[in-house]
Amino acid sequence: MARILTGIQSTGTPHLGNLLGAIRPAIELAHQSENESFLFIADMHSLTQVKEGATLRENTYAVAAAWLAFGLDTERTVFYRQSDVAEVTELAWYLNCFFPYQRLTLAHSFKDKADRLEDVNGGLFSYPMLMAADILLYDADFVPVGKDQLQHLEMTRDVASRFNHKMGETFVVPKELVRDETQLIPGLDGEKMSKSKGNTLDIFADPSALKKRINKEIVTDATPLEEPKTPEGSVIYNLYKLVASNDDVARMAESLRAGGYGWGHAKKALLEAVVDGFASEREEFNRWMSDKGALDAELAKGAKRAQEVAQPVLNRVREKIGF
Repeated sequence: MARILTGIQSTGTPHLGNLLGAIRPAIELAHQSENESFLFIADMHSLTQVKEGATLRENTYAVAAAWLAFGLDTERTVFYRQSDVAEVTELAWYLNCFFPYQRLTLAHSFKDKADRLEDVNGGLFSYPMLMAADILLYDADFVPVGKDQLQHLEMTRDVASRFNHKMGETFVVPKELVRDETQLIPGLDGEKMSKSKGNTLDIFADPSALKKRINKEIVTDATPLEEPKTPEGSVIYNLYKLVASNDDVARMAESLRAGGYGWGHAKKALLEAVVDGFASEREEFNRWMSDKGALDAELAKGAKRAQEVAQPVLNRVREKIGF
């Protein structure tokens, strides 16, 4: 049985890209009987950006509600909040002591801001070692990642190998699990969907807010209504392919190519696909968000199970170090 670990930061309500690119695939893996999954909310990582306690707390609840709204079975998976397992911060310190400073300066999370050091805090700089602790603390065999996250997993493998070489076999060295088919979810501007780019689509939002965002943010060309249009390359069409049935996608493509079907029609179809296609998930999300006590109970249950695995691993590390 393979142990798979996945985390998602609590920097806001998960958008369509998070849901299709990370959460849904992770849940599919978690529900396969041959796998044992640890799924966590990386609220401590979020602290490098979010400094408002109420905001971070609400973001964490929103992430938890999103996982559960999409059908995560917490009886079959270990679902927890990162900050509820204090062992991870202790392990992160030990790993920092075994990893070269120079290697940390090469991390993308640091290099992207290296020319603006006033924006860099110590947490951001040591981010890769906390991520490594997230993984190594649970003897994870596989970590699903996108290509943009491969470097951090390489650092995890590196620090685990360094520790094993110096102190004796201690850590399981994890492998990446790249899912190319869900890697790139386009945003409303055609670029990769990302909160930092402001091009996201929140499927849990009120339908009126979704309508306004789709109509305003997706820019189309000025091809007249009656003229044929090319579906490929259209943001509307590419998003529609992700949320509509194959038959509906084929009909939209045929209508666009035939003419007499405008981008306004296509936007309306996209809105309907998002509103109707995720209606049950939206209802479940709102139900969980209205009962924070239930969310806390689910996360506490997962944290207890996570600690049962984490504590022996940490004890193993402490013994090798000499504590």
